Amino acid sequence: MPPEYLMYLALSACLISVVLLVLICVLFYKQKKLKKQIDTLTYGLEGVNIEKTLARIEKDINDIETANILKDDKISRLQTDLNFTIRKIGFVKYNAFINKEAGRGGELSFSVAFLDGFDNGFVLSSIYTSQTSVCYAKPIKNKKSEIPLSDEEMYAIEKAITGV
Repeated sequence: MPPEYLMYLALSACLISVVLLVLICVLFYKQKKLKKQIDTLTYGLEGVNIEKTLARIEKDINDIETANILKDDKISRLQTDLNFTIRKIGFVKYNAFINKEAGRGGELSFSVAFLDGFDNGFVLSSIYTSQTSVCYAKPIKNKKSEIPLSDEEMYAIEKAITGV
């Protein structure tokens, strides 16, 4: 190899070394900056460990989801139980006697139907006259009774079912 090429070869090697040295310095700077960002994410700004915090948040979310499932189940059971409670009431007030002179009861007689979500329950009736008052109840199953019902009692049941 001619000596003049050695000088160009040496200068090229020096130039490449300087460029590589600059690249190494730039990479060290970027690596230091990335390490600082990772430390900030990992340990937080005030010494809080973000990784542990995220794990705790994930556990809290799982606990909330479990609690919601349990509450949905409880609501479902309560809705089922609610169907068996008295929730429909129908009230009718009337004069029990067609002949107003005979009973003089006025509009003081009444029938009240108490039904659950399945239209079962009872109808309570009170017949009032100026001399006496009689109160009785009749069982209701599926909107009907085995005991004959008066028109007012059927109307009270209808009002309870329709909510009018």
